[in-house]
Amino acid sequence: MDIVERVKAILLTPKSEWLAIEGESGDPAYLFPNYVAILAAIPAVCGFIGTSIIGIGLPGGATFRVGIVSGIASAIVSYLLAFVMVYVVGLIIDALAPTFNGQKNQPNALKLAVYSMTPAWLAGIFSLVPGLRTLGILGLYGLYLLWVGLPLLMKAPEEKSIGYAAAVVLCAIVISILIGVIVGIFTHIF
Repeated sequence: MDIVERVKAILLTPKSEWLAIEGESGDPAYLFPNYVAILAAIPAVCGFIGTSIIGIGLPGGATFRVGIVSGIASAIVSYLLAFVMVYVVGLIIDALAPTFNGQKNQPNALKLAVYSMTPAWLAGIFSLVPGLRTLGILGLYGLYLLWVGLPLLMKAPEEKSIGYAAAVVLCAIVISILIGVIVGIFTHIF
C-alpha cells in the first residue's frame, strides 16, 4: 500500500476505496506501523510546533507558548493515545455491529477506525498556525467516511448506518474527551 495513494483515494473516492480496503489485512501489526504511526504524527508534531515554538496569539498582540518540555510531553502522550483511540473505536465498531444488523468482523472494524481518522490526522497540519486552527474542523469529513464504510465493511443495512455511525461517533467523542484530559494532565505535570 502506498500511503499517499491510500490517503488520496480514501478522501476522494471513498466508496471504491472501502471496497479495495475490504480485501486487505486488518491486522494491527500492519495497520499501526504502516498507516497510523505516520499520520497520527501530523497533529502531534504540528501541535507541538504550533503551541511551543510559534505560540498562541492573545488579544493585545501577546503570544503564549507552552514550555518545550510540556509541549514534548503533550505531543508524545497525544501520539501514543491516538493508537489507543483507534484500537478502542475499532472494538466499539465491532461490538455495535449486531445492534445495527451488521456482522461482527474485528479486522474490518479496525480498518474502519483507522482509515476514518485520516481527515482528522491530516487536519492536524492546521495546528501549526494559530489563525488556521479552526480549519481543523475539516477533520469531520471522517464522519462521512465512517458512514460510507459501515455498510460495506460491517455489512450493516444502509438505512441503519446513520444510527450506527452516530453511536460510534458518540463513543469516540467520550474517548476523545478522556484523551484530552489525560494529555492536559501530562502537560501540567511537565
